[in-house]
Amino acid sequence: MPPHQEPPVNSSVVPFDPDTLPTPLRRLGPHDVLERWRAADRSAHAPHIVAVPGADGEEWAAAALVTARPHTAYLKIVDAVGDVPAAVDAVVSYARRRGLAQVKWEGWTVSAEAAAAVGFAPLRAPLAPAQDADGPGSGYVRWLCDGAVTEPPYYGQTTHFTCGAVTALVAQAHAGTLPWESLDRPAELALWRDATNFPACEPVGLGVAVRRAWPSSPVSVFLDVERPVLLDHCPQGEREWRAVLQRMSRADAGRVGVPIDSRHLPMTAIRSAIGRREHVLLLVSLAGMQGFDVPHWVLCHGVVPGAVVIEDPWANAAAGDTWVDAHLLPVPDASLDAMSTISPDPFRGAVIIGGPGA
Repeated sequence: MPPHQEPPVNSSVVPFDPDTLPTPLRRLGPHDVLERWRAADRSAHAPHIVAVPGADGEEWAAAALVTARPHTAYLKIVDAVGDVPAAVDAVVSYARRRGLAQVKWEGWTVSAEAAAAVGFAPLRAPLAPAQDADGPGSGYVRWLCDGAVTEPPYYGQTTHFTCGAVTALVAQAHAGTLPWESLDRPAELALWRDATNFPACEPVGLGVAVRRAWPSSPVSVFLDVERPVLLDHCPQGEREWRAVLQRMSRADAGRVGVPIDSRHLPMTAIRSAIGRREHVLLLVSLAGMQGFDVPHWVLCHGVVPGAVVIEDPWANAAAGDTWVDAHLLPVPDASLDAMSTISPDPFRGAVIIGGPGA
């Protein structure tokens, strides 16, 4: 992170307990705002209040509720109350002290003009929210580090099983291969249907489906095991026929010219691919970010110092997680390395998509 000359803001940081709100916060925050803060169980995302003391040292002049997915490199302001610019300055100062890459801000109560006045840029509204997800109509971001990251469209998966298809579609839209307006549910389900191992998309099948959909886009699959994958949750009888489908996918890869690299894909190679303006569809476990060990596809499309920027097509509404968390999400290299080591019998799976004619 580059050095910053601004002095730290005088503030305090206290855990957020929805059942025992601090008295200064209850006096400061509008009832509807505080009720929204308490409506979700945010405990998995380390909710804290960043408070700016008032002149008397007892009351608060400003406060913000901040959360973040675990093992990531950002903070999210859910809302700020009181002297909003002072609250935001305190959050940014707190994020800088922690060496984070980014602060986001959900647009529940803030306008684009007010966000811009304190250095935040608008996020493009999602083309589709994730299934069952609740969230604000707008969001904002302020980067705290060097490095330009271009913004892809945000499209939330509309089922619990189409994450692989969505990451591929968003990658192609970001690359300019697919018009943004073409990201819709028929496109999502059509690509999933061609890639699925019922209902998951395993790496080879996803790579083949991408190549079939966009023949001019170079596609490579990285899978560092020869055995069928993503079958541990299935009964033995189901594993057998799903394994047959995965062997068929490998045969299809040979026919359509999709190479399968059996070497382990390191983080340095993921960074290098992004530097070449390629897109990396990476299979991760949600255990680190969401607390449950479910395999899930994300799109790696940007890098900043110390972190890879991803698109996650799913948000956990029950935890207060929204598209603002999932969009332009910086994840430290070490965290992403751990998340993408899928267990048991660890493996890594990825699909790398190059630009047309590359």
